[in-house]
Amino acid sequence: MTKQELIKEIFTKKSFLCVGLDTDLKKMPPHLLDTEDPIFEFNKAIIDATAPYCVSYKPNLAFYEAFGVKGIQSFEKTIQYLKANYPRHFIIADAKRGDIGNTSAMYARTFFEEYDVDSLTVAPYMGEDSVTPFLGYEGKWVILLALTSNKGSHDFQLTESKEGERLFECVLRKSQEWGNDENMMYVVGATQGRMFEDIRKVAPRHFLLVPGVGAQGGSLEEVCKYGMTDECGLLVNSSRGIIYASNGTDFAEAAAEAAHKLQQEMAALLP
Repeated sequence: MTKQELIKEIFTKKSFLCVGLDTDLKKMPPHLLDTEDPIFEFNKAIIDATAPYCVSYKPNLAFYEAFGVKGIQSFEKTIQYLKANYPRHFIIADAKRGDIGNTSAMYARTFFEEYDVDSLTVAPYMGEDSVTPFLGYEGKWVILLALTSNKGSHDFQLTESKEGERLFECVLRKSQEWGNDENMMYVVGATQGRMFEDIRKVAPRHFLLVPGVGAQGGSLEEVCKYGMTDECGLLVNSSRGIIYASNGTDFAEAAAEAAHKLQQEMAALLP
C-alpha cells in the first residue's frame, strides 16, 4: 500500500483507526476456548465486526509467540484471513525487530516475504545498518520507535545531547537519511500530548502510528490538535478498549460499537 492509497482509504472511510489485535487467551470470552483455534476465532470475529470502521490492523507478535507454534499459526491464519477478505486494510506486524544487518535482513524476509505484511515496527537504536534491510522492499513500510507511550520512555528518549537535541529528535532526523515519508512512519505515544508539536517540527510529513488512546489515557483530541496534517498523517491504535469491550458472547458486537464510536470521533476531527 502506497502513502496515497492509505490516505485515500482514510478519507473514504473517515477513519484513521488501527485496531490492535493483542489477543490474550486469559481475557477472551470463555465460550471460544473450546474451539480448535481460539485465538484465530476471536481475531476473525473482531475483524469482521470492526472492518467497516478502521483502516488498519496491528497484531502484536508477543501475544502470539507466547503460545509457541500454535500461537504463530494463529498469527499466520489471521494475516491470511485479512489479506484474502480485507485487502484494503493496512497490516502492521508489531514485532519491534532490529539487530545487526544480516539478522535484520532475515527479520525483513520473515515479515515481508513469508508473512507479506504491509509494515513492521522496528527499534532504531542499533543504527542505520539495523534498519536499512527493512527498507529494501518496495511497497513495504518501516515504523520506527520514536517517542513511546510508556512511563519509561523518559528514561532515554528525552535525554539531551550537548547541543540540546533530545534522543527521539535525533532518531527522527537521522533516520530520514535512510528512508522517507513514502516508506517510513514513526511510533509516537498518545500520552505525549503537546510533544507532537516537537515531532512535527522534525517530521512534518511522515505518518505517525499512535498507541495509547483509551486504556492508556491518551487523548484523541490532543493527538489530532498537535499531530494531524492536511493528509491526516496519523494511524491511531486502540487495542484493549475495542477487542475486550465485552467478555461475553456479544464480544464482537461490543467491539464493533466501540470501534464505531471512535470512528465517529475521528470523522469529526479530520481536516
